[in-house]
Amino acid sequence: MENLLTQILKEKEIENSKIVDTTISKLMENEKVYELSKSIKEIKQQILDIFYMNIYKEEFREAHIYIPNANAKKEYNYTFDMSSFPSIKISDIKNLELVGLQFDEEKNTIFGTPTIANTIEIQIEFYSTQDENLTLDIKQIPFIVNADPKDLWLNKPSAKDIRFSKDDDTSFSSLFLNKKIVVVSKRGRSHAHEGTTRDDDFMVKELPENWSIIALADGAGSAKFARAGSKFATENIVKAFENEELLKTLSEQIINYYSEQPIINQSNNSEIDLNQVTDESSIIETSTPETIEDSKLKIKGLIINSLYTQVKKLHTDLETFASNNEFTLKDLHTTLIFTLIKKFDFGYVILSFGVGDCPINILEENDTKVKLLNFLDVGEFGGGTRFITMPEIFSRPDMVNRFGINCFQDFSKLFLMTDGIYDPKFVVESKLENMETWKNFLHDLSGKNEDKAIVDFINDSEIENQLSRWMDFWSKGNHDDRTLAIIY
Repeated sequence: MENLLTQILKEKEIENSKIVDTTISKLMENEKVYELSKSIKEIKQQILDIFYMNIYKEEFREAHIYIPNANAKKEYNYTFDMSSFPSIKISDIKNLELVGLQFDEEKNTIFGTPTIANTIEIQIEFYSTQDENLTLDIKQIPFIVNADPKDLWLNKPSAKDIRFSKDDDTSFSSLFLNKKIVVVSKRGRSHAHEGTTRDDDFMVKELPENWSIIALADGAGSAKFARAGSKFATENIVKAFENEELLKTLSEQIINYYSEQPIINQSNNSEIDLNQVTDESSIIETSTPETIEDSKLKIKGLIINSLYTQVKKLHTDLETFASNNEFTLKDLHTTLIFTLIKKFDFGYVILSFGVGDCPINILEENDTKVKLLNFLDVGEFGGGTRFITMPEIFSRPDMVNRFGINCFQDFSKLFLMTDGIYDPKFVVESKLENMETWKNFLHDLSGKNEDKAIVDFINDSEIENQLSRWMDFWSKGNHDDRTLAIIY
C-alpha cells in the first residue's frame, strides 16, 4: 500500500513532506484504501497475465521451426517439439491435404504418405491454454514435398522403325528341366529417358538329349548397334547347341567324366584347339593317360573344347554379321553368359561360360550355400569389362577359365544377371559368394524393400509381373538395362 500511495503521489507531482508522510502513515490503516490497492494489484496482475499470454503467442508465431521436407510416395512422420512453448497448443494445420498429409492433434504429429511433389504454405492454427476464450492464431510455414526421383525420369518409348528394334521390356516363364524358370529384361532408366532401345537380351531353349540352355547378354552402351550384338549373341549361341549329335557326345563325356573309372575314347582323342590359350590347352595327348586324374583332365579338355568351338564360331559369325551390315565388330560389343544344364542320375551338370561382368550364381542346400560359376571381367581391368566381340579374349591365358563344369546333387535356385542387377545389389565381385549378401538379396525378393515388391516362388502364377515390378527398384546412379533369370 505504501509503495502504491507513494507512486500515485509521485505521478501527481506531490512533493514529500512531513505532512505527506504522516498522511500516508495514517492511510496505511484505511480500509477503503486497502481494498482499492488490492483491486489495483489484481488488475495489474491480470494485465500482466494478458501480456505474457500474448507475448508467448508472438514468440511462437515468430519462432523459426524447422519442419523436414517430405518425399513424394514415401511415408512421412514429424512430431512438433513444444517443450519451449508449454502454454501453446496446436489445434490444426491447414493445407496439408494438398499433398496428401494429415495432422494428429493429440500427438502433435504430421503424418501420411505424400502423393505429389509440391511447395506449399501450411497454416498452423494455435491458441494459448491461458486464454479463456481459446482464441485461434495462425502461423505460416513453407513446407516442401520433394519429388520421387523416379518421377523425374522420362519414359519415352523407343522407335520401332529403326534397325534392330526390340521391345523395351520383355519377360518369360516356363518349366525348365524338372524345375521352373522366370526371366525379365527391362530397359534401363537412362535409355527410357532418351527414348532409346534396350541393349540387354536373353534366350531360353529346351534342347535335344534333355539339355536346356539359358543365355544372357548385355550390349555395351557405347556400341552403336549393341542391341543387335546382344540379340545375335544369345540367339546364335543357343542355335549352336541345337545339335543333337553334339549334345549326345557331351552327355557321354559328362557321364565318363563323373564315373569312377573314366575311359578315353581314342577316336575322340583330337588335340584341343585353344590356340595355345593356356598350359591346359595341351592336356589332350595321343598317348593313353596313366592315371584317373589324367583321364579326367583329358575328358574335361574335350568338354571345354566342345564349348569353346561353339563360342569361337559365334565370334566368327558376329564378324560376318558386322561385315554383311557394313559396320564394325565394335559396333556390336556385347557381354555373354550362358549355362547348358542337364539332370543326370548323379545330379545336375551345369556347363557355363562367361565374358564380361555378368555373374552366374547357384544356391544350394535350401539357400544356405552359394557358388559363383563363371569368371568375371572385373578387378584388374579397373571396372572395365570384356566382350565376346573382342578378338583378343581368344588369345588370353585366362580363356579356359571362362568355361565351367559343375555338378550338384540338387540346387534351390540358379541366377544369371546382367550388371543392371549386379551393380546395385552386390556392388563388388567378392559379395557374389558372400552368403549374408545373398540372404539380404533373397529377403529383398521376398518383399523386404521400399517398394514392398514381392516375388513369390511358391504361388507363382504372376511371377513374371512380380519380378518385373521388383526390378523397378530405385538405386541412385544405377540406371542400366536390367536382366535377371532365375531357375527355381
